[in-house]
Amino acid sequence: MLKLKSNPTLSDFQKYVEELELERGFDDQSARDKCLLLGEEVGELFKAVRKSEGLKIDATSAFGSISGELADILIYICAIANRFGLDLEKSFRDKEEINKKRKWIKH
Repeated sequence: MLKLKSNPTLSDFQKYVEELELERGFDDQSARDKCLLLGEEVGELFKAVRKSEGLKIDATSAFGSISGELADILIYICAIANRFGLDLEKSFRDKEEINKKRKWIKH
């Protein structure tokens, strides 16, 4: 049984997802497969937010809690990054350096 460190880094999450995919037999899914599954999870997150905000929802829709759906999304993001050999922490830091130089305005 896999165990995630008590205070995991983003790299630890990526490694954990890599191992869980092997253990559970999901390692043969392509990046495209993972992107499609990620899209489904984002939709489930939106439904959970709608429910939380008191908007009408289809009573037969299947979705979980906001926290559970966000966790599912993180798993798929790690899996997609792993498919492309990307270090998510480095990607985040690199992108944030670009974002820091942008000018943000209100319309």
